[in-house]
Amino acid sequence: MLYFNGLVLTPVGYIKGGFRVESGCFSEILPGCISGDGMDLHGAKVIPGLVDIHTHGCIGEDFSDGTDDGLKKMAHYYAQRGVTTFLPTSMSMPYETLRHAFQKAAELMENRPEQSARIGGIHMEGPFFSEARKGAQKSEYLKAPDKNAFFNLNEACGDVIRIVDIAPELTDAFPFIEEVSRTCIVSVGHTDASYEQAAQAFIKGSRHVTHLFNAMPPMLHREPGVIGAASERGDVTAELICDGMHVHPSIILAAFKLFPDKICLISDSVRCCGMPDGLYELGGQRIQKEKGVARLENGTLAGAASDLYQDLLNAIRFGIPEEEAVRSATIIPARVIGLDKSIGSIEAGKYADFAVCSNDLALLQVYIGGVRIGN
Repeated sequence: MLYFNGLVLTPVGYIKGGFRVESGCFSEILPGCISGDGMDLHGAKVIPGLVDIHTHGCIGEDFSDGTDDGLKKMAHYYAQRGVTTFLPTSMSMPYETLRHAFQKAAELMENRPEQSARIGGIHMEGPFFSEARKGAQKSEYLKAPDKNAFFNLNEACGDVIRIVDIAPELTDAFPFIEEVSRTCIVSVGHTDASYEQAAQAFIKGSRHVTHLFNAMPPMLHREPGVIGAASERGDVTAELICDGMHVHPSIILAAFKLFPDKICLISDSVRCCGMPDGLYELGGQRIQKEKGVARLENGTLAGAASDLYQDLLNAIRFGIPEEEAVRSATIIPARVIGLDKSIGSIEAGKYADFAVCSNDLALLQVYIGGVRIGN
């Protein structure tokens, strides 16, 4: 199938032209292609499908519920919203609850339903967190770092955990990081770590930071903390929530300068995403969505109520250059989870996952594996 007469975002920037899709993959990128026997894009922009590596739920469903129908609904909703690959993300929960949810995700990875986003693996957020920086995680489910528990869970789901989060100041955190980082990405998050403790975590093998600025000490001029330690290293990537509530737009601009080409936009969405204001549940706790913001009963922000495509638009509105923002929602997160050879950019040989947009990136159509996603 030939797509022509578009403005296509490639790794070298936007080009006027088109591309050919065969067997669900991009087979050829065609600069200057303005006509042919295929689909006329009528000058629309085409960007890669988005990759959300940190999302708990949406449309009334949560990954930790561990239901087939719930995960399928999530995957279908993401696909409609331009997110073509995602990591279902857990909360701090009992190990048996996590095991069940992880196995369900692994099953759907092998048998992707039609009209649904790809599951790229699992993001295990918790339970190895600091009580002081637990955020919306439930205290009774927090645990000390346990590498055997992690490996048992990973084995139970077929070794598809791509990211596991940890507070490096906890007892046994450094041996955990050293060993587990050989298997998947170990991310520093929900932590009260000092600069020295965070720096040691990166030396031991951690290569990622969970929702930068949130659930960690602030960066101060005499106590740079996790943020300072991470920004010094060229091999550490950082997640960023761009809903306009979790991080101020000015700090979002600063983050892109602190972490050049290493920011991953994430949604951190919870089950109230795509739903009306009201009462919901997250990780065993009640949350209230009011005026588009989700909070625990004590006022703590409880994940986000927006999806990654909206966050991409927010980042651009806040002042991030369009191509840079798109990279942070596509190829950079794909690279973090080791899937950049098959997703994350419009290149020959990769899955034909893309979004057709207006000039201001309003979402018009979404394709996954060359198949158009319906409503």
